[in-house]
Amino acid sequence: MTRAAASIKSGALVAFPTETVYGLGADATNAAAVARIYKVKGRPADHPLIVHLADMQDVADWSDDIPDYAIALARAFWPGPMTLILKRSSLAHDFITGGQETVGLRVPNHVIALALLNEFKKIGGKGIAAPSANRFGHVSPTTAQAVSEELAEFLDSEDLILDGGPSLVGVESTIIDCTTDHPKILRPGAVTEEMIEEVTNLDLSYDATEIRVSGSLENHYSPAAQVFLDITPEKGDGFIAAASFATPDGVIRLASPTSNEEFARVLYAALRSADQQLLARVVVMQPSGDDISVAIRDRLLRASRGR
Repeated sequence: MTRAAASIKSGALVAFPTETVYGLGADATNAAAVARIYKVKGRPADHPLIVHLADMQDVADWSDDIPDYAIALARAFWPGPMTLILKRSSLAHDFITGGQETVGLRVPNHVIALALLNEFKKIGGKGIAAPSANRFGHVSPTTAQAVSEELAEFLDSEDLILDGGPSLVGVESTIIDCTTDHPKILRPGAVTEEMIEEVTNLDLSYDATEIRVSGSLENHYSPAAQVFLDITPEKGDGFIAAASFATPDGVIRLASPTSNEEFARVLYAALRSADQQLLARVVVMQPSGDDISVAIRDRLLRASRGR
């Protein structure tokens, strides 16, 4: 981890595993390094990045205005699949925030990610900016192999890809706006509405917001194949559905999860498999519920709109 941390400190990029998906990391205070993230991903310059931290205490470097309920959320769910949007401090420059007055922060729950962040902190690093390690708008990677397939041709010789096995959650973090009196979910994830309300003793806000966050565009998380939701698959289609759904004749089964948690964990790999098999269409029977299935349905709706 010493080499990877030193690489980031020197301005290189390091792709690393988190419990959600793999991230493409750079020194969050280095404008030139962060610019390379945008170039490698083909990401719009006004699309903000999430800063990954070693410890919740490090939030104070990045925000001067942290409401009590945000502290309660951090204590409850960090390290974990949750990003807090806070009013930024002077450390959070426009090249991180997309020119907004807010910054997204998270402490990931993965042994390799935390080891990297702690090693980076030891050598003076303040945080690692890391969107998902894929081309912009494409399916997020949940393995090191997927990162390599997606980005290897765009990376330089000094850049690294760390292999930490498959991501255990499989969909990106819940993003929560903490800039007003009540929390607001800007992107659903494994930390659910019920969990947030239970910890904060506050109702969620549903007021409109102008804050831009990762993964909030209408079309995102999309394979090359067309994604169709909740229809009967035809011969030659890829098919993702709970194990209780039978596979029609001539249909190519891509995943048969037995729970919503497993559905989230295997979804992106299944979509990538469709492209590897050069399938034109993928049909997904969406899971129901108000758990992580909310995040799954969010990603699938965006994926169904194509690239």
